[in-house]
Amino acid sequence: MQSLQDYIELHTTPEPDVLASITRDTNLHVLNPHMLSGQVQGELLRMLSRMIRPKRILELGTFTGYSALCLAEGLTDDGRLITIEHNDELEDTIRHNLSLSPLGKKIELIIGDAKQLLTNGQELTANGWFDLIFIDADKREYCAYYERALPLVRPGGFILADNTLWDGHIIDPTYDKDKQTIALREFNRLIADDLRVSQVILPVRDGLTIIYKRPES
Repeated sequence: MQSLQDYIELHTTPEPDVLASITRDTNLHVLNPHMLSGQVQGELLRMLSRMIRPKRILELGTFTGYSALCLAEGLTDDGRLITIEHNDELEDTIRHNLSLSPLGKKIELIIGDAKQLLTNGQELTANGWFDLIFIDADKREYCAYYERALPLVRPGGFILADNTLWDGHIIDPTYDKDKQTIALREFNRLIADDLRVSQVILPVRDGLTIIYKRPES
């Protein structure tokens, strides 16, 4: 019997050739390839970016560049995406993958610690606020990323947070002592209680939270 996930993938726009190539290469040569956004979530990121039409995007956690290329799809003609990756061993892979697409020219890769770079946020916002920020880095630091990222988003802008259902562990008591699960639960509570924003968790892949910064914030 066909699974619901198989049905969803069958009825979702296929990956473009560049993204399909990155998927294959990541699965063959990179540890933890499950961290890749993949076809369905990738298409959702492309859709959301096209709807928002951001001029400036910040991504925390590049991995192999798949999600950066998805998000870059909706950039304005003069738009830019800054992506931060902590693992310097992935730098050559990321730069190669970004070079496969014309959109790669709109993407600036920074190898470094996202939390530290966000602390000096004025450097990141030298050219203005961000319209969209995508959080997909160390799950234990999500609350810290969020508190530092929100001031960098324009009023009426968006933050996307990945893995917020954490493969169902978020409600599984057997993971009550798992540090990543604990941190994600704290993050979800923080967002739910924050009157500066409104939010929705989508049960796509590992959970994707869309956070809207209220204009009056």
